[in-house]
Amino acid sequence: MGRDSFLTLLRRHALMLPAPKARCTTNSNHRYHKWKNLIKDFVPMAANQLWVADITYIAVGNGDVCYLHLITDAYSHKIIGWVLADTLRAAITKEALEQAISQAGDILPDTLIHHSDRGVQYCCDEYVKTLRKHHIRISMTEDSNPTDNAIAERANGIIKGESVYPRETFNSIEHARNVIGRYIHCYNYRRPHMSIGYKVPALAHMETGPQKKMWKNKICKKKECINANNEIPLLSQTKSPESCLSILEQEIYFIGQVIYTSSVR
Repeated sequence: MGRDSFLTLLRRHALMLPAPKARCTTNSNHRYHKWKNLIKDFVPMAANQLWVADITYIAVGNGDVCYLHLITDAYSHKIIGWVLADTLRAAITKEALEQAISQAGDILPDTLIHHSDRGVQYCCDEYVKTLRKHHIRISMTEDSNPTDNAIAERANGIIKGESVYPRETFNSIEHARNVIGRYIHCYNYRRPHMSIGYKVPALAHMETGPQKKMWKNKICKKKECINANNEIPLLSQTKSPESCLSILEQEIYFIGQVIYTSSVR
């Protein structure tokens, strides 16, 4: 019996465990207003011009999960607001926003844009009310493409890849909060980033002007067909008759030497 037949037999007798369901942190099926994307081709030139927000889940012991609510400055890549909680409630997301507003202080410009997905946490009345109270413009992704909120997704990936995944699990939410809190401090003040010229986010946060990208986009060139117009394309890729003959002569000579040695013995 093959593998597929064996698995089919197990399913038929209900002996297969159900596939784990993917956890979703974005619920865009709601009654609230969904805002347009304002940051297409927009490149910030200073801190507090564009904030990006996102939520990601982190597994803890006993199969439980907690949720990390993040606000990141798109210019400096500094995490300016975060809350780790066991719920997706909008009140927790609002706490992360209030942290970001608090750290900006009196220098919060009227041109600041808050960009996020279309999740209910970012579209609900209380969250939008807080944004409007501080004259923050609202921008949201227009589809489910992760590249529409790439900086926020990248921050999530770095935190998970460097502080969460290397560990087997967290004992509790408090344990996860302590570890992630220490890592975010390291992320902001000690970890250099290629997208801001190998500087730490805390330093880039105090600068203005374009940040130098230390990585290059890979450009895949099309392979040129050298023998595209050649009626006999294989001739240029194979060995010449002379080289093949010399190899054949060497093999015949080697076999002859073996036969001669055996006969002498």
